[in-house]
Amino acid sequence: MSEFANEAGIWAARITGAVAGAGVSLVYLLPKSRREAASRFITGVSCGMIFGGPIGLWIVQQLDIAGALTGREIMVAGSAAASMGAWWGLGVLVRIAERYSARPRV
Repeated sequence: MSEFANEAGIWAARITGAVAGAGVSLVYLLPKSRREAASRFITGVSCGMIFGGPIGLWIVQQLDIAGALTGREIMVAGSAAASMGAWWGLGVLVRIAERYSARPRV
Protein backbone atom coordinates (compact mmCIF):
# COMPACT_ATOMS: atom_id res chain seq x y z
CA MET A 1 0.00 0.00 0.00
CA SER A 2 2.91 2.39 0.63
CA GLU A 3 3.98 2.01 -3.02
CA PHE A 4 0.64 3.42 -4.13
CA ALA A 5 0.92 6.35 -1.71
CA ASN A 6 4.42 7.14 -3.00
CA GLU A 7 3.26 6.91 -6.61
CA ALA A 8 0.31 9.22 -5.87
CA GLY A 9 2.75 11.74 -4.39
CA ILE A 10 4.92 11.64 -7.52
CA TRP A 11 1.84 12.15 -9.73
CA ALA A 12 0.73 15.05 -7.56
CA ALA A 13 4.19 16.59 -7.85
CA ARG A 14 4.15 16.07 -11.61
CA ILE A 15 0.74 17.75 -11.98
CA THR A 16 1.66 20.60 -9.60
CA GLY A 17 4.89 21.34 -11.45
CA ALA A 18 3.26 21.24 -14.87
CA VAL A 19 0.43 23.58 -13.89
CA ALA A 20 2.80 25.91 -12.01
CA GLY A 21 5.12 26.10 -15.03
CA ALA A 22 2.24 26.98 -17.34
CA GLY A 23 0.99 29.58 -14.84
CA VAL A 24 4.37 31.27 -14.46
CA SER A 25 4.77 31.31 -18.23
CA LEU A 26 1.46 33.12 -18.57
CA VAL A 27 2.95 36.05 -16.68
CA TYR A 28 5.96 36.35 -18.98
CA LEU A 29 4.45 35.77 -22.43
CA LEU A 30 0.79 36.70 -22.52
CA PRO A 31 -1.39 34.99 -25.13
CA LYS A 32 -3.27 37.13 -27.62
CA SER A 33 -6.51 35.13 -27.50
CA ARG A 34 -8.37 32.63 -25.36
CA ARG A 35 -7.79 29.95 -27.95
CA GLU A 36 -4.04 30.53 -27.89
CA ALA A 37 -4.08 30.53 -24.08
CA ALA A 38 -5.99 27.25 -23.93
CA SER A 39 -3.82 25.49 -26.51
CA ARG A 40 -0.59 26.66 -24.92
CA PHE A 41 -1.81 25.77 -21.42
CA ILE A 42 -2.83 22.25 -22.47
CA THR A 43 0.44 21.78 -24.34
CA GLY A 44 2.46 23.07 -21.38
CA VAL A 45 0.72 20.82 -18.87
CA SER A 46 0.99 17.81 -21.19
CA CYS A 47 4.70 18.33 -21.79
CA GLY A 48 5.27 18.89 -18.08
CA MET A 49 3.52 15.62 -17.29
CA ILE A 50 5.36 13.65 -19.96
CA PHE A 51 8.87 15.11 -19.77
CA GLY A 52 8.97 16.23 -16.11
CA GLY A 53 10.97 13.26 -14.86
CA PRO A 54 13.76 13.32 -17.45
CA ILE A 55 14.04 17.12 -17.36
CA GLY A 56 14.17 17.08 -13.56
CA LEU A 57 16.95 14.50 -13.58
CA TRP A 58 18.86 16.50 -16.19
CA ILE A 59 18.58 19.69 -14.12
CA VAL A 60 19.74 17.89 -10.97
CA GLN A 61 22.74 16.43 -12.81
CA GLN A 62 23.69 19.76 -14.39
CA LEU A 63 23.52 21.58 -11.06
CA ASP A 64 25.08 18.64 -9.14
CA ILE A 65 22.42 18.80 -6.40
CA ALA A 66 21.09 15.24 -6.49
CA GLY A 67 21.68 14.63 -2.78
CA ALA A 68 19.90 17.79 -1.70
CA LEU A 69 16.47 17.11 -3.26
CA THR A 70 13.77 14.50 -2.84
CA GLY A 71 12.16 12.69 -5.76
CA ARG A 72 9.06 14.88 -5.47
CA GLU A 73 11.10 18.08 -5.56
CA ILE A 74 12.95 16.85 -8.63
CA MET A 75 9.63 16.01 -10.30
CA VAL A 76 8.10 19.42 -9.50
CA ALA A 77 11.15 21.25 -10.85
CA GLY A 78 11.36 19.10 -13.97
CA SER A 79 7.64 19.34 -14.73
CA ALA A 80 7.65 23.10 -14.26
CA ALA A 81 10.70 23.49 -16.51
CA ALA A 82 9.24 21.25 -19.22
CA SER A 83 5.90 23.07 -19.04
CA MET A 84 7.56 26.48 -19.30
CA GLY A 85 9.70 25.32 -22.21
CA ALA A 86 6.67 24.07 -24.10
CA TRP A 87 4.73 27.26 -23.34
CA TRP A 88 7.53 29.46 -24.63
CA GLY A 89 8.23 27.26 -27.65
CA LEU A 90 4.60 27.17 -28.74
CA GLY A 91 4.27 30.92 -28.13
CA VAL A 92 7.25 31.66 -30.34
CA LEU A 93 5.91 29.38 -33.08
CA VAL A 94 2.51 31.09 -32.93
CA ARG A 95 4.13 34.51 -33.28
CA ILE A 96 6.26 33.35 -36.24
CA ALA A 97 3.25 31.76 -37.94
CA GLU A 98 1.22 34.95 -37.50
CA ARG A 99 4.00 37.06 -38.96
CA TYR A 100 4.50 34.94 -42.06
CA SER A 101 0.90 33.94 -42.65
CA ALA A 102 -0.17 37.50 -43.49
CA ARG A 103 -1.13 37.74 -47.12
CA PRO A 104 1.04 39.96 -49.25
CA ARG A 105 -0.59 43.12 -50.50
CA VAL A 106 -1.05 43.32 -54.23
